[in-house]
Amino acid sequence: MKKLLAILLIATLAACTSVTKVEGDQVVNGRLAVKLPDAWNRVSLPSAKQPFDVWTQEGLTLDHLRIWAAIKPGEALLTRPSGYTPAGEKAPRIPTYTKGMAPDQLVTLFETLYSGDGSQVSVSKVEPALFAGQQGVRFEFAVVRKSDDVQLKGVGWVAVRADELFAATFVAPRLSFFPRLLPRGRGEDGADQGLTCTGRSASAVADGDRLQRRETVQRLKAFFTPVA
Repeated sequence: MKKLLAILLIATLAACTSVTKVEGDQVVNGRLAVKLPDAWNRVSLPSAKQPFDVWTQEGLTLDHLRIWAAIKPGEALLTRPSGYTPAGEKAPRIPTYTKGMAPDQLVTLFETLYSGDGSQVSVSKVEPALFAGQQGVRFEFAVVRKSDDVQLKGVGWVAVRADELFAATFVAPRLSFFPRLLPRGRGEDGADQGLTCTGRSASAVADGDRLQRRETVQRLKAFFTPVA
């Protein structure tokens, strides 16, 4: 019965979902730019305004890339739509960013996010990585989706810049779509870096035309190259 309700919910949302093709230079939340050599689809769900952008290539049930830019302390990483929790059930935890979180605590935010619907989540790897122009972490995780028991693989990047959280996660079915659609990045030296983004400071955004001045500018570049 729960699986049927989940399917009906997905079908209802799909009927009201707004999908926009994105390519070239894009800016998320006015603070993080992405340079795309290939087109993606930005999806806007009608249920609630989310604090992240969500993009897909093949459809949300097959792959999704979520991007958070400049999440402030005390802000949640997602918004639960009204009526999300069935009557008689305990509401899932809302992952909320707090100033001063250690790297493992930042990763736990995303573990909580992806397990909020009852899916099983396990983090398999955490390692240092640059993201949004800051030292952060890259992490890998697995998800067994509750609605249909599909095994998903995920990878994420998270860093804190001026007490604001910047992050991205990509999730897709483990055996088929993940290896083919995983966003990959290459730095200016050509080295494979997974996903590389650089963020803009709030003062740089406000300055507008002064963005080119040193130390107020962060070139926002992310290179998404599908894995062959």
